[in-house]
Amino acid sequence: MTDHLSLTLLRHGRSRADDENVHEGRYDAPLTETGRAQARKLAAYWQAQPPGFEAALCSSFRRARETAQIVCETQHLTPQVSDPWREWDNGPLAGLTYEEAESRYPMPNFRHDFSPFTADGGESQAQIRARALTALHELWAISVSNILIVSHGGFLNSVMRELTGATRGWFAFGDTGFARLSLSRGSHKATVLSVGEQPHLP
Repeated sequence: MTDHLSLTLLRHGRSRADDENVHEGRYDAPLTETGRAQARKLAAYWQAQPPGFEAALCSSFRRARETAQIVCETQHLTPQVSDPWREWDNGPLAGLTYEEAESRYPMPNFRHDFSPFTADGGESQAQIRARALTALHELWAISVSNILIVSHGGFLNSVMRELTGATRGWFAFGDTGFARLSLSRGSHKATVLSVGEQPHLP
């Protein structure tokens, strides 16, 4: 094991759900052509400036898998599919337009951390946090020092909060935006090197 673990947390490219203006979550939408072009630009950027990834993991959802495949090809890596890195389970909201979701499942003034995402199901905040910790725990056991993760904006925010101790706010991950962090194996220190970086896009 090395003294430090370098993580790059990458959000997938633009998906069909973005164009449909619907809640994504567990809605398994593929990338759009725009999303594929974004991933190819990132692949070219990292090919020109190799980040030195030794391993890559990705969510099992199509938008993340396809992004990972495009990006990893130029890095000569085969991404390993990992279910813990899937997006939040938003229950019946998946695939609904924002207007329909607000009509059928209005946001309550208060939702307990142990309450499901909606009255008809979905993960609670406690379950999402537990899954983020499980995903990080699995990373910790991998015997390499530089890992790429391709996941989703919501879940990457959950992971970032666990790593930084943040309780409020939102880390902005645009299409193929990524954060870079360095974790110390000898302490609880996590250094955030960048958040939402998109140097490959105009």
